[in-house]
Amino acid sequence: MTAGSVATLAPRDAVLVTGADAAAYLQGQISQDVEAVSPGASAWSLVLAPQGKVDAWFRLTRGADGSFVLDVDAGFGEALVARLERFRLRVDVSFESLQGWRMLSVRGPQAAGAALDGVDAKVRAGVEWPGFDGIDLLGPDVEPPPGLAVGGPGHLEAARIRAGWPAMGRELTERTIPAEISGLVETSVSFTKGCYTGQELVARIDSRGGNVPRPVRLVQIHGDAEVPPGAEVAVDGQPVGAVTSAAPEATGTVALAPVHRRVEPPAEAIVAGMPATVLATPPAASNP
Repeated sequence: MTAGSVATLAPRDAVLVTGADAAAYLQGQISQDVEAVSPGASAWSLVLAPQGKVDAWFRLTRGADGSFVLDVDAGFGEALVARLERFRLRVDVSFESLQGWRMLSVRGPQAAGAALDGVDAKVRAGVEWPGFDGIDLLGPDVEPPPGLAVGGPGHLEAARIRAGWPAMGRELTERTIPAEISGLVETSVSFTKGCYTGQELVARIDSRGGNVPRPVRLVQIHGDAEVPPGAEVAVDGQPVGAVTSAAPEATGTVALAPVHRRVEPPAEAIVAGMPATVLATPPAASNP
């Protein structure tokens, strides 16, 4: 594998949205401007609870026939469909869970390699992680091309964490305010479209400069002991947050954690009995 490239193959939930009212219905439910997404293009979006908390974060890809594919972290497809079905009434739109889909994720130089052109993918989407740009290839028959070294589902975990890229069920739960994740609003929310469910809280926090109680921070842990989810982050002897994701690296462990806003990075901390440093996460970039 080319130096600096990382690839992984893992399950991915996908939902097909069809019907004459598909675009209009999604436009009233999700945070992204559906009409601004061209056929064949993809964009990230949130679907929110009426109170503005996160129900799901997913990628929307528009088909040439007016259909849409929504892909979300494995295990969250049913919840996404249930949420989108909740307000469906007398409209021509249907949601079908696509079985057996998986995602080949490539980050680094090989993401632009010609070898990936032959991969049988239903969705091809560029990804811009800070420092880890690449491509995601999705579909039921996705297979890595010969010569591409592929790791397991955790192969990209340290890169995801370093990029501040959130995961459903960890950084993103029913308690999460979108603005707590650096760059999530910029990546996934349109402020020029019409109304959608949960819009009021997003707009109000944005108008106040994005000040939230517990922004998610990058935490560099200086030790090689395992750091489980839920491990306490303490600053000056006081608990200020808890780890949501962690992955080992050559020099320790890198983690993400919602941390009380009074903690200004960089700040020295203790996590799982080891010294650590609370850092700012890099802003997420919009996908093409």
